[in-house]
Amino acid sequence: MKKNPENNKKCKNPLPDDTKRITSILLKIVLILLILFLILILFNILNNWMKYDSITEQYIEIANNIQENTDNFDNVTQNTNEDITFHLTAIGDVMCHNTQYMDAYNASTGEYDFSYVFKDIENYIKNSDITIANLETTFAGEDVGYSNYPRFNTPDALAYNLKTLGVDIISTAGNHSLDYGFNGLSRTIDVLDSADITHVGTYQTQEDRDTIVFKYVNDIKIAFLNYAYGTNGITIPSDKPYCINLIDKELIKNDIETAKSQEADIIIASVHWGTEYNTVPNDTQNELADFLFENGVNIILGTHPHVLQKMEKRTVTLENGTTQDGFIIYSLGNFISDQNADNTRTSIVLDLQITKHTDESVTIDDVNYIPIYMYKDSSASTKKMKLLDINKTISSYEDSSDTSIGENMYIFLKGELNTISDILN
Repeated sequence: MKKNPENNKKCKNPLPDDTKRITSILLKIVLILLILFLILILFNILNNWMKYDSITEQYIEIANNIQENTDNFDNVTQNTNEDITFHLTAIGDVMCHNTQYMDAYNASTGEYDFSYVFKDIENYIKNSDITIANLETTFAGEDVGYSNYPRFNTPDALAYNLKTLGVDIISTAGNHSLDYGFNGLSRTIDVLDSADITHVGTYQTQEDRDTIVFKYVNDIKIAFLNYAYGTNGITIPSDKPYCINLIDKELIKNDIETAKSQEADIIIASVHWGTEYNTVPNDTQNELADFLFENGVNIILGTHPHVLQKMEKRTVTLENGTTQDGFIIYSLGNFISDQNADNTRTSIVLDLQITKHTDESVTIDDVNYIPIYMYKDSSASTKKMKLLDINKTISSYEDSSDTSIGENMYIFLKGELNTISDILN
């Protein structure tokens, strides 16, 4: 049977034009979406590669830091296998009579500045690894009035000038600590904190008193202790017995043991003791010095007599039979003051060269000092006070580079050199 020609014609008839156009558009849309999808995939791949590079760089940087820290650790480890030497500088009583703060007053600014007093000797202190002084006044505040002996209160500027000079730590337990009561003592601590000078000997809380003061120099851990014989009869507040360290052997021994337990390499004790204006230490000083050494103190710095007393180096035998180097200066004298009694204007800048050895022992290798004199130029209208480097001043006078002191003072200073040497022994 033959096929119907009409049926064949219908089957072979192409799609209408509208249908073709719609199909073409749809295909293009699908193609565009496919292309966009591929672009998105490529973008993600590239972004991941960038993140990978960034992470890789971070890991490289971390690895470099680890290596650098490892190298530093190796250096520290290596350093601990070497002797470590440093210089300790000590200066005496920082006093301030009314003539001193009046001399430091600038009427045009209404401010105080003591920095000119130190110009001649400042390099000896600034170039040291660590410097300790003794405070023989208070910073009780302007509102209670600046004052002279017998109750000292000094402008705060002196604390900041001492910091600029290079003083790192100052002993504050002394017979004038309570001149303006606990409030004056406490404010003195606040001023020293503000000036960034570490202090030891007086305290605002029991917790502070029970905390050993440490300073680190070239990785050497130094403990500082400070005690005083009394407070000029001023009663210590009954509810604040911790505010000042008085000389008490049980207290001192406990502090020394605490410092040892906290792995102090060196223990330095500043002691406010002795007889005023006497250049020879008394029996109490001698006995207490032996006690301090025998219990483990390495260095004793005496203050209060306002004049120099002898210094000596010892080999100390401890309870366990071992020996160690010990050094004592029974009194450093006045650093600054306007006292006029014999020997009260001469002092020294003491320099100790100290070494911690690889076997943990500590030796005091060298003892040096710079003789100084508190000069007062009565002919000047302002800035009369000046600490003189005695040797330098004598040399300058002799070569005529500076004859401002005059012949009488030149002769006097030459005599003072001999007196200082005789006293220090």
